Amino acid sequence: MRLLVTGAAGFIGSHFTRYWLGEHPADTVVALDALTYRGTETNLTDIRDRITFVHADIADGVAVERTLADHGIETVVNFAAESHNSLAVLDPARFFRTNVLGTQSLLESCLRAGVKRVHHISTCEVYGDLPLDADEAFTEESPYRPRTPYNASKAGADHAVRSYHETFGLPVTITNCANNYGPNQFPENVLPLFTTRALDGEPLPVYASKHNRREWIHAVDHCRAIDAVLQRGRIGQTYHVGTGLEASVEQIADLVLDELGLPGSLKKTVPDRPGHDRRYLLDAGKIRRELGWQPQVSFDTGVRETIRWYADNRAWWEPLRDRSPVNESAWATKS
Repeated sequence: MRLLVTGAAGFIGSHFTRYWLGEHPADTVVALDALTYRGTETNLTDIRDRITFVHADIADGVAVERTLADHGIETVVNFAAESHNSLAVLDPARFFRTNVLGTQSLLESCLRAGVKRVHHISTCEVYGDLPLDADEAFTEESPYRPRTPYNASKAGADHAVRSYHETFGLPVTITNCANNYGPNQFPENVLPLFTTRALDGEPLPVYASKHNRREWIHAVDHCRAIDAVLQRGRIGQTYHVGTGLEASVEQIADLVLDELGLPGSLKKTVPDRPGHDRRYLLDAGKIRRELGWQPQVSFDTGVRETIRWYADNRAWWEPLRDRSPVNESAWATKS
């Protein structure tokens, strides 16, 4: 297979690129990334000699079509997205430009080039949120009810992907995933944020709604699920990728402090951001029944190994920490 991975220098995209080379060593892999503040080629250093790297934006139709043609790309896996909810509160336009218009441009390029398969990575957040005391989970048939600019931009991207399948016959699949964690995640996300701050003896900013919960999945388990969909998934279908394992932001903070042997007094309560969702949970029964996928990394083991990775790889995250444009208290004064 000749594969193009977009957003390949980001967190999950780099894990997938590395995973695919390990599982499918005979395949040709082209990695495309715009190298925004969250994307860094250092995520691909160990596999740089096994891939072709293209520095481009998915919204640049000329560059994307040239890449597809030059490398005879058969399959595209689209991770490229603006993804930090807090930044979306401060600069929503960049999310709609990349996630909606960028995805549409990518789809058009794939259609023109005759790509045989496009797989699009979505999120549980397109469905809105669930009450903390709810028994139900989101299914592939749940209505879209996004509550933040990021969520809405990802919902728009999903609709664009489906429209190119229904209208033009582009062969697509979509996966909606739970919260990912693992090594190489940009240090503004909650687990690396808490870990890097704890390592420097700084307070861990826990939102006032500290009992809000998320479903968690290790990035490598997510990669395995995408592989299963590409190999055995039905064209035009959506598959949920979740573990059923939930943890609150306070539980994440407690795990970090416990693993590093630090006191609970490092937790500091901060105001919630606008539109802070209460709870996400995906029903992943479809991918388990149809494709036989199961998560393999236990939450406690995976999280603790991730915390230790950050402790051992300060040289990776220290140069990135000041690249984030987000001031987590900025929305308090945003009119």
